[in-house]
Amino acid sequence: MTTMRRWIALLLLLAGTAHAATLRIASAFDPQTMDPHALALLYHSRVAYQVYDSLVGRDEAFKLEPALALSWQSLDGAKRWRFKLRPDVKFHDGSVMHADDVVFSIERALAKTSQRAFQLKGVTGARKVDALTVDLLLEAPDAVLPEKLQYISIMSKAWCVQHGVALPQDFNGKQETHAVRHANGTGPFKLVRYEPDVRTVLQRHAGWWGRGDKRNGNVDEVHFVAIKSDATRLAALASGEVDLVLDPPFQDIERLQREARLKVTSVPDLGQQYFTFDQSRDELEGSDVTGRNPFKDRRVRQAVWHALNVDLIVDKVLRGQAEPTGAFLSPRVDGASAELDRRLPYDPARAKALLAEAGFPEGFSVTLDCVNVAWRQNVCQAATAMLTQVGIRTTLRASPAPQFFPKLSQGTAAFIEFGWSASPDAWNSLTGLFRSWDPSGLGTFNAGRYSNPSLDRLIDAIRVEPDLDKRRGMVTEALRRVAEDLPFVPLYRRKLNWAMVPQVTAVQWPNDTIELRWVRRR
Repeated sequence: MTTMRRWIALLLLLAGTAHAATLRIASAFDPQTMDPHALALLYHSRVAYQVYDSLVGRDEAFKLEPALALSWQSLDGAKRWRFKLRPDVKFHDGSVMHADDVVFSIERALAKTSQRAFQLKGVTGARKVDALTVDLLLEAPDAVLPEKLQYISIMSKAWCVQHGVALPQDFNGKQETHAVRHANGTGPFKLVRYEPDVRTVLQRHAGWWGRGDKRNGNVDEVHFVAIKSDATRLAALASGEVDLVLDPPFQDIERLQREARLKVTSVPDLGQQYFTFDQSRDELEGSDVTGRNPFKDRRVRQAVWHALNVDLIVDKVLRGQAEPTGAFLSPRVDGASAELDRRLPYDPARAKALLAEAGFPEGFSVTLDCVNVAWRQNVCQAATAMLTQVGIRTTLRASPAPQFFPKLSQGTAAFIEFGWSASPDAWNSLTGLFRSWDPSGLGTFNAGRYSNPSLDRLIDAIRVEPDLDKRRGMVTEALRRVAEDLPFVPLYRRKLNWAMVPQVTAVQWPNDTIELRWVRRR
């Protein structure tokens, strides 16, 4: 069956099964796996965390609120945090969640193959106090530990042991486990079916602990459909075969806003897009420069920034649906000062001069890795032309998500574009992006393997600083040092647009995820 015929058959099936409480969502991205600790990517979070709950959650305004933990308090000068668990919480298989499951899940999230381990740096373990009380143990005080626990999913210990998934899937190693296509969470929706790169079907969990919340919607079943083609996603929305598109093409936003049969909702992105560079190897892989790595020279990294006309990219490629940024984290992140949001000017002549100063008067060749989703690939294509004009002869290599994302987390690319969804607390972003990489989970998304020991010490100190005002000042200083070193080139922050039928009402978070529990469909 051809790809087009397969999509037609799938969309007809979805249309035939739709009813008032069924929601059909289209996106270019597949979640990749159902293992909640194996990945830390937006497109995974959108789906997996409808099925799995964490100790803490967030409300409509993206503020922290109780979830599986009813309350928490710091003890021993914040070296130990005690969590009181919600009673009578049931997993989707009917078993009751106890403290043993929480202890097991924290230890699983800390495991070597977990891409969530970076969030828990400083946590040395968890200890059961009683059936509904758990202590998280830390090597040093952490005044804001609960902020780091969103997306640290709680799993059933018995289910994991039974199915041989006591450790997270090794996603980068392409490991196949029972947890890749099966799930047993405590969340508002349970997994019915996961067909990679096709669809994921979720069903309302009648026994969910939060079912009585007045904010809840009325959706009984959800189909997440992976449709890579922009045109096909919008055609499915226009024909009524899907109800919501999470990534409508930028060039179509204004038209969609004028379309009476549809509506578009928008919020500013808490995250942003970057380019980053290999800074660990002595020779740049795949380049015509031998024996040297140009990206180890800050002047070359500056040249890349000066070569990029991001204003033009935002205007022409992204159709104004983004904001150029010189910041390394959004000013909406606590401690990220708006004063640091300054871009170097677009200046091709200066870029060429910097390359010559660095010893590359004739430039050099490099491959830019990008995921092969239309808007990101188009941005990368525009950037390759701009870079080539100043002498950085750039070849674009666009890869499907299963090939692209391991390059990011394994640090194997010479030059790579990627996006980061920040949380309101800066430490997760600082340690995930800019901390020196090590196997314990530090620098998990430090794709260029940048290393600055003094910055590492500052990031580690931020984690344990109890004075929030002082902590914010330390965050600002860390970002100032990043700006001086320039291990990344910040590009832009998107305007997050969702296109949907008017019958759908949804809360739109600034990290581009959807909380299905609150969705209503008339």
